[in-house]
Amino acid sequence: MAASFDRVNHDILMGLVAKRVTDKRLLKLIRGFLTAGVLEGGLVSPTEEGTPQGGPLSPLLSNLMLDVLDKELEKRGHRFVRYADDCNIYVRSRKAGERVLASIEKFLERRLKLKVNKAKSAVARPGVRKFLSFSFTWGKKPRRRIAPQAIARFKARVRELTRRQSGRSLEQIIGKLSLYLKGWRGYFGFCQTPSVLRKLDEWIRRRLRAIVWTQWKHGPARFDELRRRGVGRELALKAAGNPRGPWRLANSSILTMALPNIFFARLGLPSVAAPRTA
Repeated sequence: MAASFDRVNHDILMGLVAKRVTDKRLLKLIRGFLTAGVLEGGLVSPTEEGTPQGGPLSPLLSNLMLDVLDKELEKRGHRFVRYADDCNIYVRSRKAGERVLASIEKFLERRLKLKVNKAKSAVARPGVRKFLSFSFTWGKKPRRRIAPQAIARFKARVRELTRRQSGRSLEQIIGKLSLYLKGWRGYFGFCQTPSVLRKLDEWIRRRLRAIVWTQWKHGPARFDELRRRGVGRELALKAAGNPRGPWRLANSSILTMALPNIFFARLGLPSVAAPRTA
């Protein structure tokens, strides 16, 4: 089961903070952070509950608040994982999940005046739910995988960075793309499904080959470029005169021969499938 929380009670939160922080000036500063209000349309609306979305202090305050929940789950012997206000509890059956969810809802409302966000909470198999953009494979030995929603976001961003009609050189495109890929790999390289990462590498290189093919523009130039890159005359003629679009041609053995993986690596393209470094 998975649960998320909203509508944090400021008085209860500050009481929990005060158990760990004795400096009254700091407590006053934290209270001011919580009640600073929200600017919308030029007007400031007061905030009487909750922590500011995206605020640098919010995850820490959530951890202080929900440490109470952690201790309760440990006392009950549950297996769980939590980051800020996102929590997954692992049980053996759907029936047990429904029972635990109902019980935890009551505990949170009674002890912390917290309400579980119904829209973001559910009882489901771990492979269906996601946590911090990760999920699990099926089978007796589940493996950590990237959630489908995260892969969809990744592909959407790569498409933005590799538009064929952007007017930028291949080197410029790879320069910007590499920054995104390095950051993404630094987080998602933690997954246990390397085949997914290898397929993403192949997909990215196919997009880049389509860009190069588009930039070569017309038959004669394409023929000359293929020949210059070691493709035989007959194959170069066949590819240069092919009426298929860049995306189809980018998956051909001829273009792979002319623009091998090492070509993109030398231009600075990182692999998302490469092992993470410390």
